[in-house]
Amino acid sequence: MCLISFAWNAHPEYALVLAANRDEFHGRPSAALARWADTPGVIGGRDLREGGSWLALAEGGRLAAVTNVREPHQAAAPRSRGALVRDFVNGGGTAMEQAARISAAGDAYGPHNLLLWDGAQLVFVSNRNQAQPQAVRPGLHGISNGPYDAPWPKARRLNARLGEWLSAPGQTNPENLEPLLEALADEHGATDGELPQTGVGLELERRLAPAFIRGDAYGTRASTVLLIRRDGRAVLFERSFGPNKKPLGDVRLELRLPATTTTP
Repeated sequence: MCLISFAWNAHPEYALVLAANRDEFHGRPSAALARWADTPGVIGGRDLREGGSWLALAEGGRLAAVTNVREPHQAAAPRSRGALVRDFVNGGGTAMEQAARISAAGDAYGPHNLLLWDGAQLVFVSNRNQAQPQAVRPGLHGISNGPYDAPWPKARRLNARLGEWLSAPGQTNPENLEPLLEALADEHGATDGELPQTGVGLELERRLAPAFIRGDAYGTRASTVLLIRRDGRAVLFERSFGPNKKPLGDVRLELRLPATTTTP
């Protein structure tokens, strides 16, 4: 994923609401949202080159989602960041315990921002920006390809749209995901003064500024919405895209997870 907006413990009905876009080269082989045949109980998209994922959910009550961190020159890491997602949802231990292990691994994985949920606590960890593992505070948060909660224009806009969805009467009906999907499909850019400076040059910063990136070779390949109610009922939805925003289909799954132990 390259953009994640999420509301954690900020609504009386939902423990977690997450809206995210995965940006990737269109030529990289991937599988859309599905149950993993080799790992019963795990659901998510799949990177078919390295075997990892950008977002995955285990029916036992574990979730992981990752973004890359934008840098001008990235050397290949020993392990794919997608392995962090796969290994967490397949593993055990608390989110904070696993975040500490991942933090200690440093550059063993590609530059990443990572969210981990163990059914009770949501934790953020990164191997960039001196980010130590931290429990996520209740509220609305956004992660893109920079520091945690950095006010990048596309993250601010997506956070605002998520907040509107949560607060609008009747809009939290899980059948009505379109407002969130429309927000993820937003191609609105940013002024040069609003753009982050990540060292990749102004033209590339401009091209990567929208929530949805349209392109022939690289762009947004999946938009995902996840709703986890406090009683454990969950909805996981993915809309897939080919080059230049060509629609490839939708997948919607309704799940029953263990009831969350968090309180509003």
